[in-house]
Amino acid sequence: MKILAYLAVLFLVLTAILSLAGLSSFIGITLVIAFACAAFFVTLHPVLKSFAFTVWVVVFVTASLFYPTAFGTWFGFDLGVLIVPLIQIIMFGMGTTLNVGDFTRVVKLPWPVFIGLFLQFSVMPFAGLGIATLFGFEPEVAAGVILIGSCPGGVASNLMTFIAGGNVALSVTMTSCSTLASPLMTPFLMKTLAGKLIEIDFIAMMLSILNMIIVPIIAGLVANKILYSKKRFYHSVVPLACLAIAGIGLSVLFGSIPAETYGPLAAIKSGLVLGFALLGIVALAKLSISILLKGPENWMDKALPLVSMAGICFIIAIITARSSEKLLSVGLLLILAAVIHNFIGYILGYWLARAVKLEEKSCRTIAFEVGMQNGGMASGLAMTVLNSANAALAPAIFGPWMNISGSVLANFWQKKQKAEQTGEHS
Repeated sequence: MKILAYLAVLFLVLTAILSLAGLSSFIGITLVIAFACAAFFVTLHPVLKSFAFTVWVVVFVTASLFYPTAFGTWFGFDLGVLIVPLIQIIMFGMGTTLNVGDFTRVVKLPWPVFIGLFLQFSVMPFAGLGIATLFGFEPEVAAGVILIGSCPGGVASNLMTFIAGGNVALSVTMTSCSTLASPLMTPFLMKTLAGKLIEIDFIAMMLSILNMIIVPIIAGLVANKILYSKKRFYHSVVPLACLAIAGIGLSVLFGSIPAETYGPLAAIKSGLVLGFALLGIVALAKLSISILLKGPENWMDKALPLVSMAGICFIIAIITARSSEKLLSVGLLLILAAVIHNFIGYILGYWLARAVKLEEKSCRTIAFEVGMQNGGMASGLAMTVLNSANAALAPAIFGPWMNISGSVLANFWQKKQKAEQTGEHS
């Protein structure tokens, strides 16, 4: 770890020397190496590792700003095509952490969930509109700010709630319910608030959300059963082999059917194909790792966060590479907008929950759920439905910032809770 820290400082100094010497052509590579060393250092550090994702985002953004062609096309293949599959894989991973009870828990917690969802889909979209208007962003960039505010809660809020000593069950249920509501709420809010800025196709956005978010999450729920069920069926060679063959076979089948055969469901074809493929892969991986090789049962819990982090970093790099000039001109304003937007979500989420007499744990939970959005979903919608890399800039910046602020707030509440408990014991 010390070596990584020294290397990071060394290459930052080298970058400064090259800049002063006018050797600008080498600055990019030294800066990327410096940030990469810093990212590895933070990842391995026991205290700072919660900020690892953000530092890795800086690495990819720096690389894409200096070398945009590296994230444009590979051997004639447009990397922009990978955005939707990467988001689908991330959402599949989110689904594997959920079960049916996370959705039905709303019956036990109707009032907190209702308050949280109301604030989620009112405070943040209107705050986004107000901030975009205040800063005078051009239409596409402004639409991106409104879009990130109109998306459901992000899965990182569940982790922040846990660290802060909030109501984790409520957090997971709110994330699940807001995600289920998003195919209707997000297009409606965008049509209402951003319709004058940029053309919004309600149906296309709804189908895109179903394809990118809902179908992969449903596949993830099935995968959760395969991975964690205690039933003997899911711990035997033959059933797992059959599930693997069925999943991969159905993926190939659905993929081979022409899109026009699907009719109105053609928009969710890629979600079905990838969903079945991932189910087959999960069953095959469990068969290989857990049954045949007698490996750890929690291998998926360790692999998915890494896959999600890598996927989001790559998505942000692809977006940045396509709008690097625009980012250089409005980047600082967008960062300020992200800070204000996020701050409004935390403050109003917490205090409005307090105003309706919810308990402290629920208030903290709602603060995170309102303040932290699904940046991956917003990025995907901006690129595929709005067809605008400029609209994707806000989600690309807001996402990493939410992880920084969320970590700081969660640790603050954790320390406050420990101090209160210590005071009670004494």
